[in-house]
This record gives sequence, C-alpha cells and structure tokens, in this order.
Amino acid sequence: MEVVTSKEQLRSWLDKHPHAKKVLAPTMGALHRGHTSLFDLAREKAGDDVAMASIFVNPTQFGPNEDFGSYPRQLEADLELCEKHGIDLVFAPPAGEVYAENASISIHEKSLSTGLCGGKRPGHFDGVCTVVAKLFHLFRADAAVFGEKDFQQLAVIRRMVRDLDFEVEIVPGPTVREEDGLAMSSRNAYLSEAEREQAPILFQTLTDVAKGISSGRLSSPEEAVEHLRQKIESAPLARIDYAEIVNSDTLEPLDKFGIGEPRLLVAVFFGKTRLIDNVGLPSS
Repeated sequence: MEVVTSKEQLRSWLDKHPHAKKVLAPTMGALHRGHTSLFDLAREKAGDDVAMASIFVNPTQFGPNEDFGSYPRQLEADLELCEKHGIDLVFAPPAGEVYAENASISIHEKSLSTGLCGGKRPGHFDGVCTVVAKLFHLFRADAAVFGEKDFQQLAVIRRMVRDLDFEVEIVPGPTVREEDGLAMSSRNAYLSEAEREQAPILFQTLTDVAKGISSGRLSSPEEAVEHLRQKIESAPLARIDYAEIVNSDTLEPLDKFGIGEPRLLVAVFFGKTRLIDNVGLPSS
C-alpha cells in the first residue's frame, strides 16, 4: 500500500497506472467497520485494478461552532485498517495541500441540501461537494463508494455527478451497525455511557415505523413521523433535531405514500452528540 500526502505524489503514483480502473473511498478518518465495509466494496468493485482511499478532515464542511478541532484523528491506526482491507493507495494530505490559502471558488448545491442536515448546518454540503469534486479530479476516479448512513450526502453527491457530468459511478454501501442496531459513526465515541445505552432507540424506532407502514398500522407519513417522535422522546436523554419522510431522489417531504421511494431520516441529539440514521420504507 502506498501512502501519499501531496498532490504531486498522488499524480506521480497515478501516472504509473494509466489504464487501471480506479475506485475511491473518501473518508475523514477515525475509521470503523462502516468505513472498512466501504473499503471492501471498493476492493470488490476494482477487482484486479486500483482501490483507493482518502483520509482528510475537511474544514470547509464544518460550521463555526462544530467539532472540527476535536474531530478524532488517528492516522496510524487508520492506515493499518486501509492496508488490511486491500486499499492500494491512500491520500492523507494536510489542509493546505487541498485548499490554496486564497481559494475563492466552491460548489453550491441549492435544492437537496436546503433541508434535513443541510438546513441545520448551512454551508455543510457546499463543503462536501467542493472537496469530493476535488478528490474525483485528483484521483481520476472511475467509481466512488459512499455509505447510505449519510443518505442526504449520498443524494447530493449523486446529483452533483449528474449535473456536472462527472464520469464517476457512485456506488452506495449499506449502513453497518453495532449488535444493538446503532449505526456505526466516528461520533459514537462522544457518547457517555448513559447516552450510549439509550442511542439504540433510533434504529429500533426506525424499524418499528417501517413495520407499521407495511402492516397498515401507520397509514400516512404524518402518522408515521408522530409515532417515531413519541417513541424516541420516551428516551430521557434524546432530543430530536429532525424526523422526516422524503422522496429518496429529491429529498422532498412526502404527504402520502405511493409516490416514489420513501425514506425516513432522523437526527437526534444525545447530550451534545448528534446522531443520524435512516431506513428505506415501503411505498404504502
């Protein structure tokens, strides 16, 4: 496995593999089984060609009061996991290598990022789009893998690829969970013992709502969201940031089932830690 820290080193390595299929797994490090499942997917997609990863805590997707400074960084351990899971090339640059000091151009998404996490974190998805576009160019990627846990991000990246004509195939990876159902996240490390005990109520409730829709017990998005809110708020340490049922493609809220592919997305605070999760729902 090759580890490079500069764009020049990255270009030099890629120049030696001009005809190889290149599959990228972008990450911010602090790797866990959710990330390594994406590495496995990238390795499978690349076949005998090149599976690649980036490890870069992107400053432009953090707001002024968010956790950029305290976001976990563990490069040595991360690199061991990359190698263990078959990654051929890792780009782990400092911020100054990715962004010029006087950088003045970014990508703005004006539809899918206005609600949900984007509505709560202004500018977040502009930062995501900008860094992902840069990584696509730098890695000369033919395909890239993104986890479904960050479903709004996945939808935004798909839209960016479509609208800006990137010749990059976007490959979704299913959410990886702990034994009790909690979605794997680097931010789970912030949870106190009591918060961690209550956090599985997220997936338990999402699953219960999906079953309620399938059985006809919950007949409308409004009824399903109200049921979800009541159940999650029964956990004393949980505070709902948002809960919405949306069209999977447009991310627009649904007022009835039977239209498109519905998806239930939630963000919930446990103490100061904000967790997100989502599930696909039956259409009626």
